[in-house]
Amino acid sequence: MINFKSIVYTLCIFFMVSCVTEKKETNEEMIKTNDYAEDSHSYAKPNEAVAKHLLLDIEVNFDQKIITGSATYTIEHENASSIVFDVKNLKINRVVVDGKEVTFKLGEENPILGQSLTVPVKKDSKEVAITYETTAQTEALQFLNPQQTADKTHPFLLTQGQAILTRTWIPIQDSPQLRLTYTAHVKVPKELLAIMSAENPKEKNDSGIYSFEMKQPISPYLIALAVGDLVYKEISPRTGVYAEKSMIEKVHYEFADMEKMVKAAEGLYGEYAWEQFDVVVLPPSFPFGGMENPRLTFATPTVIAGDRSLTSLVAHELAHSWSGNLVTNATWNDFWLNEGFTVYFEMRIMEALYGKEYANMLASISRQDLAEEIENFHDQAEATRLKLDLKGKNPDDGMNSIAYDKGYLFLRALEEHVGREKMDAFLKQYFTEHAFSTMTTERFVNYMNEELLLKNNIAFNYDKWIYKAGIPGNAVKIQSDKFEKVDKVLADWRYKTIEASEVCAQDWNIQQKIHFIRNIPEDLYDGLFEKLDAACNYTHATNSYIAMVWFEQAINHDYHGNNVDEQIENFLMNVGRRWYVSTIYKALKRNNRLEEAKKIYAKARPNYHSVTVNTIDEMLGVSY
Repeated sequence: MINFKSIVYTLCIFFMVSCVTEKKETNEEMIKTNDYAEDSHSYAKPNEAVAKHLLLDIEVNFDQKIITGSATYTIEHENASSIVFDVKNLKINRVVVDGKEVTFKLGEENPILGQSLTVPVKKDSKEVAITYETTAQTEALQFLNPQQTADKTHPFLLTQGQAILTRTWIPIQDSPQLRLTYTAHVKVPKELLAIMSAENPKEKNDSGIYSFEMKQPISPYLIALAVGDLVYKEISPRTGVYAEKSMIEKVHYEFADMEKMVKAAEGLYGEYAWEQFDVVVLPPSFPFGGMENPRLTFATPTVIAGDRSLTSLVAHELAHSWSGNLVTNATWNDFWLNEGFTVYFEMRIMEALYGKEYANMLASISRQDLAEEIENFHDQAEATRLKLDLKGKNPDDGMNSIAYDKGYLFLRALEEHVGREKMDAFLKQYFTEHAFSTMTTERFVNYMNEELLLKNNIAFNYDKWIYKAGIPGNAVKIQSDKFEKVDKVLADWRYKTIEASEVCAQDWNIQQKIHFIRNIPEDLYDGLFEKLDAACNYTHATNSYIAMVWFEQAINHDYHGNNVDEQIENFLMNVGRRWYVSTIYKALKRNNRLEEAKKIYAKARPNYHSVTVNTIDEMLGVSY
């Protein structure tokens, strides 16, 4: 009798053996030679000499708005004559190797990468100490005056290292594959508290000097610092929140489910590896929704809605504790390995806590975001691939919905194809076997072939997902019963079967409201948009997500009632989250209101982090 399964397995082996063999050879080679992947976004030459531990000794000067101090590295190499670091907009004052001052060399400046810092070493060199200071052009740092904070009494400092901005506040080998441990001593004004992506203090001390330790090796972009008049409140022995005094109770309420999220995540893919999971809510200028710095997630205040409706962001940043922090993209061309996996994991956490329908609503909105992003790239098809080629470009260009939402859809399609049980076992094994290491797309493909597809005699065309543009035809069709009901209400209102007051009376959660607003069609009857705002007062929504999507629609519909233009300007002046403000500026530009956008931006720009500034400068075609 012919064994059909054996034939299938043999054929799979025949067609994929080269990939599997390459994986084994690559792993063995890496063990022998410490063979790091080529990274076009770093000057470092880690195959010659690499830093393994950082001792950071710095002082934060709010008067001059700079950081001064030293970065001392424990290095490893075999007969290298030099070690190369990345720096950008830093003043390098002195370099010492094993206690002796040496002459260093700074390379030619590149507007994206900065400069190489080449330090001579000998065959027995073990330590490099770099004394430096930041400058006014340091992009990772944002110094805020008291008026830009919640309490408006003390200044604030925050850092943002992703993707390649850590080199702007620390001279470092700034490639995500170059994991290192670190300790730090940070001096700040006595009335302020310093916290980092490390073991943290829970309250201020009398000296203003704080010490930190990160025992697990992390990527450079995950080194983070915040300094402000912060207080801490525990949620569970391993979870808690930092915020300014006026916000701490609101933040504590909003994130009350953090411990439940950690337990749900552990139930899926293994033990949480970082001991502590805290969140600090930063001032409004923080450019992202959240940043997954190990042990201390940075979060935007725009998620403090008062009803826990936007806390999927916390689930997302928590998921990064596995996908991103534990197993990290080796280069920024492999960014989808961080974010696609994290969105998938986020949805699984939300499903475990709040049900499949809730997770499907989030996934459906994610799918809409992806469709819009692909439309934005209609003349740049290569930008819609998962595996990117960002050589010569800012890696920030690849941080969009393609990595997040197409990456999620790929994993969702894979789950549907192999079954959830096999998918979960595979992912748990993947995170366990590659903990505290980095991953390229090619290595992941080889691992997936060997440990999931071939092992289970399964064929799956991943090539179209990873290396081709657009969305393959086998993408999962995400359905939501609650969204279908919203669509019916939307149609009834559009054709005047029901009144706007009946729309506002619907018992909808935040996702349903967002879905309704985002899908308001352009061809409305005269006065219908105005009546909706008169009934629901979306123009004055206190939920920032609703405000953002409503303002976009108001601009699209040339709506100027209910003081909406004033509210849009106020929003842009007081919110720095890049996704939110870029959506509105883009809508203004698209609807022939570019000059108005520029006037608002000129006033709002000083409130934004450099990450947001770089995006909006390019979008509006301005320079300052």
